Amino acid sequence: MITLIGLGPMGQAMVRVLLENGHGVTVWNRTASRADGVVAAGAVRAETPADAVAASDLVLLSLTDYAAMYDILGKAEEALPGKVIVNLSSDTPEKTRKAAEWVEARGAKFIAGGVMVPAELVGKDEAYVFYSGPAEVFEKYRETLALIGRPDFLGEDVRLAQLFYQAQLDIFLNSLSAFMHASALVRSAGVPLEKFMPYAKDNFAMMDFYLEAAVEQIEKGDHPGEEADVIMMGASADHIVQASRDAGIDVALPEAVKSHYDRAIAAGYGRNSWTSLFEIIEADRK
Repeated sequence: MITLIGLGPMGQAMVRVLLENGHGVTVWNRTASRADGVVAAGAVRAETPADAVAASDLVLLSLTDYAAMYDILGKAEEALPGKVIVNLSSDTPEKTRKAAEWVEARGAKFIAGGVMVPAELVGKDEAYVFYSGPAEVFEKYRETLALIGRPDFLGEDVRLAQLFYQAQLDIFLNSLSAFMHASALVRSAGVPLEKFMPYAKDNFAMMDFYLEAAVEQIEKGDHPGEEADVIMMGASADHIVQASRDAGIDVALPEAVKSHYDRAIAAGYGRNSWTSLFEIIEADRK
């Protein structure tokens, strides 16, 4: 038996995959009616969070954020000793560390996870999930967790799953915003987006061409700028801001990008590669 708490689209998708693979699943959700569909498919409805936790050694959480965990498991503390809590909710690495401490102080083990596909792809070949926490605990349940998606275990530092998860979302969300902004720029001239779409797809597909060399330069701390230096790229960033202003569309995103180039030039990286932006972005951490 497995318990799953939190029945939004992602939670419901995970329940259905587990049921389809022969597992008994106990479920609980704050809004009880959200369990109706999966209960009809074979899940067992728990009346309280404590009942849900008590029903299984393995408890999966699929919640909005980690704050919801405290609210729910705080009502089930007596049932926590000896359990394994796998929190597949989204939050920050630091909040993950604190959540692990809270769970472990109550006699349970804690694994952090981040599901890297939308609900409709859970359990499919494209699905993968970042995990971090005690390796021995993770390995005990690896086979079961693999039903949700390929399990990528990142190590015993419990923060790592959410670190990688948020880093991936950093790329994803910024890319979507960039596409929306570019679409608005094209539409400002009355051009239908169908005409722009093939070029945008080519641009996205080509991005991986830059990544390996960029990582190598970042790790070495060496940013040779013979092909695309910061001054040249910064000029392009400025042109995007000006084109956006002329088009009358929002300039917050291109101005944020331009600020990286402006700061890099001011810091003396003008003739270095665009990868030297990493030094500017990371500077506050130092």
